Amino acid sequence: MTERNLDKVEVKFSRSGFRNLMSQDWTGVVALGIFYIMIFIAFSVLSPYFLQTRNLMSIGSNMSVIGLMAIAGTPLIIAGGLDLSVAAIAGVSGVIVSLLYGAGINVWAACAIAVAIAAALGGFNGFLTTRLRLDPLIVTLGTMSIFGGAALVLTGGLSKPLIVPGFNWLGSGRVLGIPVPLLIMIAFCIAAWWVMTKTRFGREIYATGGNPDASRIMGINVDRVRVILYVASGIVGAIAGIILAAMLGAAAPNAAGSHLLTVIAAIILGGTSLNGGRGSVWGTVLAVLILGTLNNGLTLLDVSSFWQEITRGIVLISAVAFDQIRIRSGD
Repeated sequence: MTERNLDKVEVKFSRSGFRNLMSQDWTGVVALGIFYIMIFIAFSVLSPYFLQTRNLMSIGSNMSVIGLMAIAGTPLIIAGGLDLSVAAIAGVSGVIVSLLYGAGINVWAACAIAVAIAAALGGFNGFLTTRLRLDPLIVTLGTMSIFGGAALVLTGGLSKPLIVPGFNWLGSGRVLGIPVPLLIMIAFCIAAWWVMTKTRFGREIYATGGNPDASRIMGINVDRVRVILYVASGIVGAIAGIILAAMLGAAAPNAAGSHLLTVIAAIILGGTSLNGGRGSVWGTVLAVLILGTLNNGLTLLDVSSFWQEITRGIVLISAVAFDQIRIRSGD
């Protein structure tokens, strides 16, 4: 497979022109940026507490776990996959760290073991979807239940304390005033952007999602690409779960489960197509910031959490609808 052939595949799945303007990744990112500026200004005017440094850092810190899972899910969906089990993997990973540490194992060794197990769980998802040709929605919905259930079984449904000063720094520490979880999310975002835009593997991700049959003809190992991304999703999910446990000072088996809807909404709102072949990491990160800012701003304005749930549902439906409009505009 030559670079020229891969470039041809990339061009084929990235048609240009005014008619396809809405389907281009950077157009969506700019639109998201403008929208974010609008809500940022609105909350700045409506709440005297919004612009406080502590509050802004809180937004970044609180959304870092969701951001990590969304960043991992973006290339997977672009490649035509889907991982609904990432939040469950995050939960069980935190539980594994807690149990191993409680058994006398060094906390960092426990983290490494949890990440390795999560990679295997991601690989299991990849095996079921690529080798057995099962639908990724059904597979990861099933494994979400399995992994989440395993976390409940291991803990008896109870949170396990995890107070280790050096470890808890991952969730509550700061570097130059910036929360450590936010810095970790930014690092992963830059790494994902570089892989997806500057490497051959990144071009294979877009080609795989754009047209898997044509990609196979061109020599791309579609199954290998997707399995790697499922493994990566498991690894990043574990890291997100470990950071969440460090934040809470405890491993709660279902702590990350409530974030799944927000993760999927951020990926779609960020411009990643559920049909594959289109999306960007920066769009996902902007969408994460938008959702986090909306949640924070509505809380500061004392809007009921029930209405916030309704708002998240509306955002998700709107994002899917806009995704379909972009797809049709490119036909």
